Amino acid sequence: MSNPKSLTTLSFLLSSLLGCAEGAAIDKRIAVPAGYVAAPYYPAPHGGWTSDWSESYRKASLLVQNMTLAEKTNLTSGTGIFMGRCVGNTGSALRAGIPQLCLQDGPLGVRNTDHNTAFPAGITVGATWDKDLMYARGVALGEEFRGKGVNVHLGPSVGPLGRKPRGGRNWEGFGADPVLQAFGGGLSIEGIQSVGVIATIKHLIANEQEMYRMYNLVQPGISSNLDDRTLHELYLWPFAEGVRSGVGAVMIAYNAVNGSACSQNSYLINNILKDELGFQGFVMSDWLAQISGVSSALAGLDMNMPGDIHTIPLATGQSYWMYEYSRAILNGSVPVDRLDDSVTRILAAYFQLGQDQNYPSPNFDTNTQDAEGPLYPGALFSPSGVVNEFVNVQANHAEVAREVARDAITLLKNNGSLPLSTSATFKVFGTDAEKNPDGINACADQGCNKGTLGMGWGSGSARYPYMDSPIDGLKSRGANYQFFNTDSFPSNSNPSANDVALVFVTADSGENYITVENNPGDRTSANLKLWHNGDQLIKDVAAKYSNVIVIVHTVGPILMEEWVDLPSVKAVLFAHLPGQEAGDSLMQVLFGDVSPSGHLPYTIPNSEDDYPDSVSLVGFQFGQPQDTFTEGLYIDYRHFNKAGIKPRYAFGHGLSYTTFSFSNASITPVTPLTAVPPTRPTKGETPAYSTSIPPASESYWPDNFDRIWRYLYSWLDKSDADNAAAAANSSTKYPYPAGYSNEQKPGPPAGGAQGGNPALFDVAYDVEVAISNTGSRAGKAVAQLYVQYPEGIAFDTPVVQLRDFTKTSELRAGESQTVQMRVTRKDLSVWDVVSQNWVVPNVGGDYGIWIGDSSDTLALRCGTAAGRCAGGQTSPV
Repeated sequence: MSNPKSLTTLSFLLSSLLGCAEGAAIDKRIAVPAGYVAAPYYPAPHGGWTSDWSESYRKASLLVQNMTLAEKTNLTSGTGIFMGRCVGNTGSALRAGIPQLCLQDGPLGVRNTDHNTAFPAGITVGATWDKDLMYARGVALGEEFRGKGVNVHLGPSVGPLGRKPRGGRNWEGFGADPVLQAFGGGLSIEGIQSVGVIATIKHLIANEQEMYRMYNLVQPGISSNLDDRTLHELYLWPFAEGVRSGVGAVMIAYNAVNGSACSQNSYLINNILKDELGFQGFVMSDWLAQISGVSSALAGLDMNMPGDIHTIPLATGQSYWMYEYSRAILNGSVPVDRLDDSVTRILAAYFQLGQDQNYPSPNFDTNTQDAEGPLYPGALFSPSGVVNEFVNVQANHAEVAREVARDAITLLKNNGSLPLSTSATFKVFGTDAEKNPDGINACADQGCNKGTLGMGWGSGSARYPYMDSPIDGLKSRGANYQFFNTDSFPSNSNPSANDVALVFVTADSGENYITVENNPGDRTSANLKLWHNGDQLIKDVAAKYSNVIVIVHTVGPILMEEWVDLPSVKAVLFAHLPGQEAGDSLMQVLFGDVSPSGHLPYTIPNSEDDYPDSVSLVGFQFGQPQDTFTEGLYIDYRHFNKAGIKPRYAFGHGLSYTTFSFSNASITPVTPLTAVPPTRPTKGETPAYSTSIPPASESYWPDNFDRIWRYLYSWLDKSDADNAAAAANSSTKYPYPAGYSNEQKPGPPAGGAQGGNPALFDVAYDVEVAISNTGSRAGKAVAQLYVQYPEGIAFDTPVVQLRDFTKTSELRAGESQTVQMRVTRKDLSVWDVVSQNWVVPNVGGDYGIWIGDSSDTLALRCGTAAGRCAGGQTSPV
């Protein structure tokens, strides 16, 4: 997920304490630049109106009708930091048969446990451009989380989108394009949920840097200010696809959007997520991101994690919800149906994924690696017992991890030196080639860059069961090598004319509760340069050796200008973040067992100055830091194309040991287009909820209950409950937000189903293309489909935008495969901020459907007007 959930380091504890916000700072919205609006939207839409969730809602609502107030509020909140086996533990409703739900990180593996797989990171998955692998990894992740007894998997991550190349957590997502993110996220969700685990798409929304993301004693969290069209066409796009895939949970971000904190931003949660996108699951806070009780409930938040008040996470059991939520219902501050809808959403996701049928209980403890320990480590006094059962959930998942790591490897340059001969003599340089000598899990949450870099740091990490390092890979090949385990050029390497020099270098980043080598999450100190003297090491090796291969493990773009054109640098590969399978996956490519088939999921610039100023990291500001997205739609390759800047390597670039041709393309109209989509379907029926405030007795403490100190409970002392109930009948009423209404809305025109109006996803055109292997070696090709809008329309649009992609099977020399891609109505639409709907700006216009193997090698064009395709065209970029 996206939060300081671990609390495994003192640095996060201190940042949490210093990172709290006083009421005055929270309650008063800070002014943002003119034109950026977070309009109120009430009430929170009831869930259950889509037919594909109706049975789950029926089951959930039957339970909710018979639950007490305290049972309901108990399910909406975590029981506190360190108050259970998992990183997040809800309360339970045992009388209704509902156990505590276990929520656990992270996007690339079960965090803080054992006998798990450390999969390649999301950015590595994106670099495969392989939809089958995206799904297969999702299935494997789901199997491991289920095997550990986790109800809610806190992944995948599609936000940040990667707007800021130095952003700390870009590597958890799939790339700097909304469509690449959307397929990566949607297919991961479908895989994870196929085995009954609730997936969580995160973080909603526009949390594009780590610094200043959290509300704190000094200032509110950073405000991401973006216009409505940019929100829809870039940052919301992958979330819409995740909702369309049926995701069970959404996690909101720490930051504010247009001045309103995401945890209580009714425009984002109520309007866009629950109404426009038709989200049927539950919305949770990021850990300690909730900054109010009543306001966040009214704005649509359904679950508070981990339960504690963000200002004092280590205090004596204080919460915005739990017992306070019970009080708020009794005194009329929160309408009863708002609570009922939240609980129904949580239980509907539980039933939707079949977790009421033989679902395992947690068998691990995120707080310790010991077999026995305290059941509630955050308590002053806690009962003890067995907390870790060391269940092996790895199965054959190493094979999936290895295949992802291998097929993501991106060959950027090759002057004939690759593939390597097994008889060559190798000199290996760089500490990244071998495991961390202190131990592969020596740094909590991988909070260091030491040894082979398989993942970034933070809550999105996992423990390695082992690390198959590049040195291990060379050993397994019986290679003749000499390893210099240093990041400075050694004086005793004794260069020979026949030597092949392998140089391993890194660039790292992570979550900001850990600072690594002066980088507080974001790459503030390193910028886009290599870490550990990497640039100088490459140059020094290149000065002594005539055949240098550079292998880069990186979280994102780096600057390469100092060395990439040196004559002795013959080849450059990006191995991204391969997880535990860094060795053999690389050897298979280096020695030519397979041709490299990865492609860049982001652009590599010549200079940081090539980016627009607005995508720089935002530094300290008095008051609420403002991050205004003035570049709009123009991030990554969209910006480079508009500005006419030729990057070092374009988005989608990737070489092979063979060559491919694209021919015999055809375009077939499927669904006729109209300027606006057909009228959305009306909402189906939702559960009927009573609006009567329940009796105060439903929240009384049970008799003779043995309380755990700091554990969060939903019950109230009798006098507190009675006083709250009396307050509901007083003349003083809760001051609801401006524009508040408890009348359910029919929903916006752009809605109608999970993901939006279902007509948006109608296929407008089918596209086929034959891909032939014209070289002498076997290999896989990637076909990328980009849309170019017609000239003369009323909307400014990027030159080309990715809309689909596919990867072939391995083609032998001379073999061909015909692949299919599609263009949907949404792919040809723009978001009209006036009508608040998706519109096709020129129904009869000639949309260019460009196909190639990179965003800058588009020579095959299909025209929608003529319905024909032709190769050998001049690329639009």
